[in-house]
Amino acid sequence: MQYIDVPIPLNHPPVDRSLLRDDVYLRLRDAIIDGTFAPGEQLKDGELATWLGVSRTPVREALLRLAQGGLVVARPGRSTVVSPLDVRAIREARDVVAAMHALAVREAVDHLTASNLAAMRDAAARFAEALGAHDIDAAIHADDALHDIPVTVSGNRAIASVLEQFMPLLRRLERVRFASADGRRSPDRHDELIRLCAAGDAEGAAVVAFQTWHSLPASPD
Repeated sequence: MQYIDVPIPLNHPPVDRSLLRDDVYLRLRDAIIDGTFAPGEQLKDGELATWLGVSRTPVREALLRLAQGGLVVARPGRSTVVSPLDVRAIREARDVVAAMHALAVREAVDHLTASNLAAMRDAAARFAEALGAHDIDAAIHADDALHDIPVTVSGNRAIASVLEQFMPLLRRLERVRFASADGRRSPDRHDELIRLCAAGDAEGAAVVAFQTWHSLPASPD
């Protein structure tokens, strides 16, 4: 595999010096997902620390977390590079994420309140609006807000932990979907999911949740 040595981008403002470790992780994760750091690009903790305006320690911790999630390949004492686009790894992550969202919905349906359902409808409306405006970032945020509600209501910390690990690998797939003709059918999936949740149909809602995630394209290309 040929590694790419690309200069750290200079057009991002530094973050506050009190940046938490989670924030460092999220900044680096998002930079990989949105293509700021390309597959095969070498990541140097000193340059990343300067870019973010923090010490090397939270950067190194973030890189270890990214390695656990499959977004980077870390070789202690040698180099850390952005992972290549591995179709098999993406497919496996998609299958796990689909199963976890289905389980979360199945466990949450009987506990969803009117307020929870209203929040899901609001997120679905924001998603449809963002999709119509071709604002993919806003669509992803709204989609997350909608699907996070059953995950939170389920109270299953194992589900949340698994999703935190594997969801980043699927962000490229979400971007492909929301920019495609299939993405325009996503609001219908959301409406059906919410309808079944409101009707108390846990199994039906779980099936829709599973199909929503499992139908993501297996490749970001």
